[in-house]
Amino acid sequence: MRIALLVPGPFSISGGYTYDRAVLDGLCAAGHDARAVALAGRHPLADAAARASASAAFDALPADAVAVIDGLGLPAFRDRAEALAARHTVGLIHHPTALETGTAEADRDILGAAERALMPLLARVIVTSAVTADRLAADFGVDPRRIAVVVPGTAVAPRSAGSGGPHCVLLSVGALVPRKGHGMLLRALARLFDLDWRLTIVGSAARDPVHTASLHALVEQLGVAQRVTFAGEADAATLDSLWRGADIFALATQWEGYGMAIAEALKRGVPVAVTAGGAAGALVSPRSGVVCAIDDEATLSKSLRRMIADGDLRREMAEAAWTEGQTLPDWPTQVGKFAAALGV
Repeated sequence: MRIALLVPGPFSISGGYTYDRAVLDGLCAAGHDARAVALAGRHPLADAAARASASAAFDALPADAVAVIDGLGLPAFRDRAEALAARHTVGLIHHPTALETGTAEADRDILGAAERALMPLLARVIVTSAVTADRLAADFGVDPRRIAVVVPGTAVAPRSAGSGGPHCVLLSVGALVPRKGHGMLLRALARLFDLDWRLTIVGSAARDPVHTASLHALVEQLGVAQRVTFAGEADAATLDSLWRGADIFALATQWEGYGMAIAEALKRGVPVAVTAGGAAGALVSPRSGVVCAIDDEATLSKSLRRMIADGDLRREMAEAAWTEGQTLPDWPTQVGKFAAALGV
C-alpha cells in the first residue's frame, strides 16, 4: 500500500514529527511504500503561494496513495475542501492549530474556521490522545465514529543515571513557542534563588524567533542567565546525553496532544514536573512527579523546590517513573494500530 504523509517543512525533530517519522519508518518496515511529502512553509497561515504549493503537492500524489495530512498543515488546504473529501483524505491531528497559545486572535479565528470546515470532511481522523479526540468531537464537528486514537509509542531507552553532581539538573524539551510555557518555568525557577539548580531547554527557535528573543531577554531580567542553557534543536546523540544526566524533567505547557517528551522522561526514569495542559498530566502519577494547574506559577515553583531540595524524594520518584515508563506502549504496537486506522 502507498501512503503519503503531507507535512509542512522542514521535517524536523520536534515531538509531532518524531511521531510522524516513527510511523513512516514502521510502515515501511511492514512492507508499505510510506513517505513524507514536505510542504512549503512551516506555518499553517501560509500565503497564497504556499497554499498553491500545498495544493500542487496534493494533486501530484499517485492515485493509489492514501493521503494523510499532518494537522499542522491542514489549514493550508482550506481552499481544497472538496478535493480532500473526494480523495478520502486522512488527518493526523496532534493538536488543533487553533489552540496554539501565542497566536494572534485574528489568526486563531482563521485557523479555527479552516479546521472546523475541513476536519468533518476527512474520511478518518487519527489523534494521539483521548483528550484530543474529545476536543475534536466537541469543538470541531468531527464525528466520533471517524476518530481513531493512536497514542505515540516509546522506544527502548537506557535508564537515566542523573547528574551525580553538585547541581540539580533540569531538562525541558519543546519548541520555543508560547504554548510550551518556558517563560512560566523560568519564572518559577527564578524564585528558587537559594537552591543550586541548572536548566537546559532543548527546542527549535525557528518557529517563533520573536518569542525566542523574549525568552533570552527574560533570563537576563530574572538574573538566571548563568543557570540556563538554550540548547537549540539537539540531534539524537546530544539529546540522549542530556537525558542521561537529567535529574528532573519540567514543562509548563498550555496544551499537549499527548506529551511525548513526558513519556520519554518516564521511560528513562526521570521524575516529572508539568502543568496539566491538554493531555500533558495524564501520564504522570503522584509517585512519579507533580502536575500543577496551567498558569499556577506559585505551585509549580513550590513543587520544584521540594523536588530539587530533597534528593531522597527525587530518587523515590525516579524509581516510580522508571516502573511506570516500562508499561508504556512500544512503537511496533502503535504503528500496527496506525495501519489498522488507515485500513491497510
